[in-house]
Amino acid sequence: MSESPRPDMDESVTVTKTVPGSEVSGEQQPSSNSNGLTQQTPEQLVARAIAPVKVEFLRPPPARTSSTTQAEDVSEDKDKASVQSGGLLKEKKSKRQLKRERRQEQKSAKNICPEVAKTGDISSCPYKDKCRFSHDFEAFKAQKPTDLEGECPVFKAEGSCPYGLACRFSSTHTEDMPSGNFNGRRKTSEINGLSKDVQKLLWKNKMRFPKADASLRALGLWESSKLKRNDLEDKEGGNIDSNNCHNADNNGCCEVSNDLGSNLESSAEDSKVDGIDGNLDSGSPCPQKRRKTEENSGLNVEENEGTCVTDQNIGKSCIQAELDVVSDVIPPETDQSMKLHPREKKLIDFRDKLYLAPLTTVGNLPFRRVCKVLGTDVTCGEMAMCTNLLQGQASEWALLRRHSSEDLFGVQICGAYPDTIARTVELIEQECAIDFIDINMGCPIDIVVNKGAGSALLTKPMRMKNIVGVASGTVEKPITVKVRTAYFEGKNRVDSIIADMGSWGANAVTIHGRSRQQRYSKLADWDYVYQCARKAPNTLQVVGNGDIFSFVDWNNHKAECSELATCMIARGALIKPWIFTEIKEQRHWDISSGERFNILKDFVHFGLEHWGSDTKGVETTRRFLLEWLSYTFRYIPVGLLDVISQRLNWRPPSYYGRDDLETLMASDSAADWIRIAEMLLGKVPDGFSFTPKHKSNAYDSAQNG
Repeated sequence: MSESPRPDMDESVTVTKTVPGSEVSGEQQPSSNSNGLTQQTPEQLVARAIAPVKVEFLRPPPARTSSTTQAEDVSEDKDKASVQSGGLLKEKKSKRQLKRERRQEQKSAKNICPEVAKTGDISSCPYKDKCRFSHDFEAFKAQKPTDLEGECPVFKAEGSCPYGLACRFSSTHTEDMPSGNFNGRRKTSEINGLSKDVQKLLWKNKMRFPKADASLRALGLWESSKLKRNDLEDKEGGNIDSNNCHNADNNGCCEVSNDLGSNLESSAEDSKVDGIDGNLDSGSPCPQKRRKTEENSGLNVEENEGTCVTDQNIGKSCIQAELDVVSDVIPPETDQSMKLHPREKKLIDFRDKLYLAPLTTVGNLPFRRVCKVLGTDVTCGEMAMCTNLLQGQASEWALLRRHSSEDLFGVQICGAYPDTIARTVELIEQECAIDFIDINMGCPIDIVVNKGAGSALLTKPMRMKNIVGVASGTVEKPITVKVRTAYFEGKNRVDSIIADMGSWGANAVTIHGRSRQQRYSKLADWDYVYQCARKAPNTLQVVGNGDIFSFVDWNNHKAECSELATCMIARGALIKPWIFTEIKEQRHWDISSGERFNILKDFVHFGLEHWGSDTKGVETTRRFLLEWLSYTFRYIPVGLLDVISQRLNWRPPSYYGRDDLETLMASDSAADWIRIAEMLLGKVPDGFSFTPKHKSNAYDSAQNG
């Protein structure tokens, strides 16, 4: 979630036409290349934060068409209209109309019944004529796109493919599919799924949280939580009048908008807000759910006040099920003196480990697997909103998925109130296999901040204390915190509370060296990060974050402040995930275009395993690949630079690569990103268009050139 960390490419022109008779001031004269172009000296370019590409590789920037500009302007107006593939406007449809169209599409021939696809037998579907999917086997085969090249990644990884004929690699299946007893399960190396029984309890608002309630009582937050929450809602809650997640912070929060919609069920959905989830006295009735509609973002946010369950609200038929779920947890009446002190917990040593930041949308499970292959030590899931987790939203729980290769893995949550956080961490510890839980207190986007979560907590240190304290008292897993330097620019405040954060119960704190108000207007303030690290107690590990783009940056930060445990890497990993290899091997890797393409191949392979090898899984993988390509083009090969190493704030000029593929990878046009995706996933569907979720004019329009 970032506010367009990339600069305006149209303003980054570093070459000019040679004009006869013109004079260049200064001692150093600019050199000229065979194309009749002149370039400033490397020192001059670096002073202007422009990448000093060798003059022989420079080329004039591509022309921008007026239709591109017009389409970009149209795409900004999300409230009134949406852009079709042809650039025309259409009226926004009602929810009922959209639901009707979805049902009609399900019945179309391209949506074959999964049971029929697996077995090839129409009679295998247990729902028969009542099935919501199509049973027209012949029509499905007639319209099915041509199979993709290569082996089925799901079949190769699991020994069988549950998609059957619907798989885009079905011709490579080496044996007949089983007669269909998958029971809805796949053999997979991924864990942390939400069980249906627990999900139903969450849906019905009948899940109990005894550990969380005990911690709230121990800290004196049980009785007053509802009053505090109502007062804060009046002051801070307000209406959600924000941009979607595309204006947020990627360094531990969100790099790009998390709104890929219902087409991406297994990963990040639209930007979400943390609702209000209260703790009530056992004699108070739970309030009713309230629904708010965010017009600007098109989000339907269900705010649930009261996931707690009172005796009068629990049906007798549900009591036993709840007891089965929580039979192994501590009852609220348990003596708090028996609980572990924070210092007695099993802690994690982050020192000198390579830490990949949680990156919304682009930091999905396949991307994390790529980074694991390239050397990262610590991974963390995408930021998940507490209220959505407590409501049992499958798309939000998908953000907590973990692959077996992630040997040191945490999840990041975001919430506004101690009771919401306490219940969420208890639920996560009960349902998931994790190593630590990170609480985001640095997310800068309005849609989160207006609800009192994210960086809004930096203005309320007592609530920060209560959140960390109740979370640490509820679970035995280590609790870490992610913050920015401050809410307002020039009013840093983390240094004033960092000495106490260890006593609150935090194992580590990650400090992003920017304020919420600053966003990406300046480089990260590492001097302030060092100051905070030196003030932190020995029991609290401090992780620095911001602008690390090479092993030189890493070494410098570690050398400047020995108290710094490690550094978190965010945008640097998005642009060049092999940064972890560079740090471990202490070298600048002049990676070739072929090696970079193989990394993209790995991502596609992992993506098809994760999202599926049917048409829907292929298109989901394509979307996330394109989101990632909207960052990787910013990498400038080491062999093309006059000054090494590349800085994260350098604006890359337009240049030729050393081969055609490297030139294609350097393009800032979405049309070229689609070409790369087609090399891996085949032709795009008719009417396909792509616009990155973060807003930036460093790419072509939704019309893709």
